[in-house]
Amino acid sequence: MRSTGMSHISLAQPERIRLQSWFVDQLQRRGHFLLVIVAICGLIAGVAFWWADADGKARLAWTFATLPALTTLLLQIAASLRRGDIGLDILAALSMSAALVFGEALAANVVALMYAGGQMLETFAEGRARREMTALLGRVDFSAMRYCPGGLEEVPIDVIRQGDRLLIRRGEGIPVDGHVASGVAIVDLSALTGESIPKTLARGAEVLSGAMLVGSPFDLIASRPASESTYAGVVRLVQAAQASKAPMARLADRYAVGFLILTLALASLAWVTSGEAINALAVLVVATPCPLILAVPVALISGMSKAARGGALVKDGGALEALARARTAVLDKTGTLTRGRPSIIAIRTTNRFTEAEVLGLAASLDQASAHVVAASLIEAATEAGLTLMPPEHVAEVPGKGIEGIVGGRRVTIGGETYVGNRSTGDPKALAIDAPPEALKVSVAIDGEIAGVIRLQDQLRSDARSTLQGLREAGIERIVLASGDMLHIARSIGQGLEVDQVLGDLTAEEKASIVRREATTHPVMMVGDGINDAPALAAADVGVAMGARGAAASSEAAGIVLLVDELLPLTKALNVARRTRLIALQSVLVGLGLSTAGMIVAALGYLPPVQGALFQEAIDVAVIVNALRALR
Repeated sequence: MRSTGMSHISLAQPERIRLQSWFVDQLQRRGHFLLVIVAICGLIAGVAFWWADADGKARLAWTFATLPALTTLLLQIAASLRRGDIGLDILAALSMSAALVFGEALAANVVALMYAGGQMLETFAEGRARREMTALLGRVDFSAMRYCPGGLEEVPIDVIRQGDRLLIRRGEGIPVDGHVASGVAIVDLSALTGESIPKTLARGAEVLSGAMLVGSPFDLIASRPASESTYAGVVRLVQAAQASKAPMARLADRYAVGFLILTLALASLAWVTSGEAINALAVLVVATPCPLILAVPVALISGMSKAARGGALVKDGGALEALARARTAVLDKTGTLTRGRPSIIAIRTTNRFTEAEVLGLAASLDQASAHVVAASLIEAATEAGLTLMPPEHVAEVPGKGIEGIVGGRRVTIGGETYVGNRSTGDPKALAIDAPPEALKVSVAIDGEIAGVIRLQDQLRSDARSTLQGLREAGIERIVLASGDMLHIARSIGQGLEVDQVLGDLTAEEKASIVRREATTHPVMMVGDGINDAPALAAADVGVAMGARGAAASSEAAGIVLLVDELLPLTKALNVARRTRLIALQSVLVGLGLSTAGMIVAALGYLPPVQGALFQEAIDVAVIVNALRALR
């Protein structure tokens, strides 16, 4: 993920973030725990006094046990009102205050206990739900062993630059994006992909920052600075995700006002019709607190955590909700449905050289290049079992070609003109039957044309299964929208179950297509390039290929796939649908039970103390149900 906006991110930030998060969490837990302890002690002391026929002392004990929770609640309400937020915490304050005024100190104490207990339970539930997201912040060390002329030196990862060679030791987190330069890397990708089985990466393979080395030490060549690596982007996105508030949660706040009015109206009606203030108090107690403000945030955070565990980082709950509602998917081609970098489709050599010799020497030289074709040649040579040698005296002309010494032989790679001017022979004589969009790379060895390599961007291995998974998850329409020529886009779309294929699109045209599709159904846009950013921003929810995608697309998208695969998209869609269903279930069932309880209380059949216990049972049930989104 490349972004100048990330340059300010220090990779020491995750440690500070974890400490701050831990401190706040502990402070909240201890505060709620102390309120619970005070309420319990007061309740027990009051019962003891009541048993000893000291009713005055019992009421005093219950009253004093209520005051800490009531005071804390009033301070929270005052802070919320200054921000312009009106929530259902007002009901808890009213019920405790009214109970004290009407001489129902026991009921006030029970409400205080149930309120503090509910807050403690909610804090615990949110902490449990955030665990996987917070774990993403602890997957990298803050220093690395870098090779220098004098040997190895330990340096802060903030100073690592592209091309630096690092020694990664067993048990260390990968500090920056790069590729394996020597040895074999066995890495744990569970924090990024959810895969429980470590992955073995051969020489030349790409390694993403945030993975953990579980095998033998290996050398890594950094492909970008730490501030631009995948992990730095993950840190920033996790911070935004943890600080976000979903539209569904904001909608819950708006519903809270209506529910507050309904509760007060019902309590007033109960008082007027029965002439008993205790009935009005019972209504307030039963409505305190409400599942509406407990179930939604816990469910959404649980879903975001579950999606992160599966390799999809959801920036906020709003993106998760939008993903759950999506019925149309617009997908980019290059880098999304295709790998985004070419694969070898054919090699042709002269009689003096073999395919293995041409590929092996070309890949060895390309170890010194950052060109996209270089990564393809290195990967192909590694998969073929060829031994790569270190290049020397390398000179590269960006966009033209590269030459250097490999194993004592001079190797030149590049376009026909670049290689033809530096060798004997005619690269055009080595014709290969290939599609016109295929790339052609000429190779010369010791000043003589040795071969031609043809490469073409290939469909991802998981593309078909992903599209099928999207259909099964409820996506009704799939559109392939590509900036490539129409015939190229159609050649890719022919083998896929898509409803429409569009090509030759500019960034603005892609955004227009998304807006057009959004007039009929909620739209999910999936892309990876800078030209996809407007369409990602225009969609109801944008999904960016974050492992290698452009920073602009990651900034515009609401969801970022942490690995260069499509499988996490299907997982995230299923998680989003299930999370939204669980949240709605919790809210509707909880509100239904609360309303029924208030009606019973208004009729005088549910006293305040029993009403408080009934409401707390509802709160526990909806929080436990919301945590199902983690499973």
